[in-house]
Amino acid sequence: MRLATIRTPEGTRAVRIEDAAAVELGHPDLGALLSRPDWRAEAATADGRRHALAGLDYAPPVPSPEKIVCVGLNYRNHILEMGRELPEHPTLFAKFARAQVGAYDPVVLPAGSDAVDWEAELGVYIGAEVRHATPDEARAAIAGYTVVNDVTGRDFQYRSPQWLQGKTFEASTPVGPWLVVAEPDDAPLSAELSCTVDGELMQKADTGDLVFDPAALVAYISRIVTLAPGDLIATGTPGGVGHARKPPRYLTEGSELVTRIEGLGECRNTLVSGGTSARG
Repeated sequence: MRLATIRTPEGTRAVRIEDAAAVELGHPDLGALLSRPDWRAEAATADGRRHALAGLDYAPPVPSPEKIVCVGLNYRNHILEMGRELPEHPTLFAKFARAQVGAYDPVVLPAGSDAVDWEAELGVYIGAEVRHATPDEARAAIAGYTVVNDVTGRDFQYRSPQWLQGKTFEASTPVGPWLVVAEPDDAPLSAELSCTVDGELMQKADTGDLVFDPAALVAYISRIVTLAPGDLIATGTPGGVGHARKPPRYLTEGSELVTRIEGLGECRNTLVSGGTSARG
């Protein structure tokens, strides 16, 4: 089941994406839906207003999450090829909600950054409040998956040991186009993740190569903070980022950034100058 938040002339609406139409679910966005204890059943049975699929205007699935938690150094093969040891604990940082844009919105180049990089990632949405989760509770708390690109200003990121300032520029992070619902007994997602820039393949990996899979991340993060419905976890990126290339390669105005995950869909975004507004 695919769930999304679309923009309409009357405001945003949560919808179920079917083969022939998008069906309204009776909520302004997926954040409101996920806060309901019976959200899965409600999403599956709602039969509201229908929208043609052609031309749908996708917002980020949860436009205003309470938290966006990001993970670094989480692809096993990439870590080993860099000559590093596998981490004992996840590396965590955060983004704010205004960093998000929809799956087909423009991405705004961070003003003042000359080193804007791509990072294709699997996104994990939380569907139930969870704190100090056991492995089973962590799996049950996962609402589903989405596509994320953690577009990063590398020069800002490495100004200090703390990464936040390079990671949360406004209107820089594509998310979507929808949430693909997971069930608590599903195996960890193993799917091909890729990123292309102007048609050239830059990143390709399997999400099954994560050192810390989604349930492990939910369990770990929930020891630090309460995870709430609609929270988003970006699970890390594999090798192939521009900053590691020789010479380095970065995104520029007009670059087309395509981020795909098999079975989850794609984000397709054009980079625009920092003086151009984007939609959250």
